[in-house]
Amino acid sequence: MKMLKNIMIIGFLSLFLVQCTAQTTKYRPHSHSPKLDKTLRIMLHFSAPTISVDSLKNMNDRVLLDAREQKEFDISHISTAQYCGYDHFDPSVLAGIPKDKNIVVYCSIGVRSEKIAEKIKALGYTHVANLYGGLFEWVNTRNSVVDKTGNETRKVHAYNRLWSMFLDGKKAEKVW
Repeated sequence: MKMLKNIMIIGFLSLFLVQCTAQTTKYRPHSHSPKLDKTLRIMLHFSAPTISVDSLKNMNDRVLLDAREQKEFDISHISTAQYCGYDHFDPSVLAGIPKDKNIVVYCSIGVRSEKIAEKIKALGYTHVANLYGGLFEWVNTRNSVVDKTGNETRKVHAYNRLWSMFLDGKKAEKVW
């Protein structure tokens, strides 16, 4: 009887672990940098679904929010993005956006934007995702960015020298 009970417990735990793995991996795209992937798997909580750069490019009806600071946004951002900030996140940027609209939030690599995505979800928005790898992954995969005047640029605010290791210097001019 004890052996049967142990087998049932092991079976239940195995099933639980398989389901947990399936649920967590389906929200974890990969970046083109193993170093960035390793860092994101440590730093992200995956409290908001993640979306890959390719998926974002194929998503037509969505709102794109940049959760970096104003000076970062001014240097470059994805052309259709709206600034929402991080330290001074302003929920008024969501005014007029239906609660069921697809919203994608990004920052440099996805850590700050995950926190903003959590705040947006707490405000009742139901389809909020975090861009996996953030703006760095966007640029590293040869997608364009624009400056505050709307002109295409190669400059990308790399947050600081440490984080700049995740931005490919051949595809972007790193600025601090």
